Amino acid sequence: MIPEVSARSEDETMSETKTYPLRLPRSLKDTVERISKEEGTSINQFVAMAVAEKVSALDTAFFSRAQASRRGGKLPRAGDEMPRR
Repeated sequence: MIPEVSARSEDETMSETKTYPLRLPRSLKDTVERISKEEGTSINQFVAMAVAEKVSALDTAFFSRAQASRRGGKLPRAGDEMPRR
């Protein structure tokens, strides 16, 4: 049986977060406001997604460096990739 997924309000989700006062250069804040408005999102959602994307990129880079370290610093060779299905 598939569990029922309940819709959570933004207030419930936000109660599980922490606030952080963020200072941005005026020009950057103006750009964030413009883009978030064009995308139909809040500034908070835009900034949260930007931070999540950066964290993901850094995690990926860390993973790649760790993998290279395990290979003795050698880069992957042709044929090292997973076969396509």
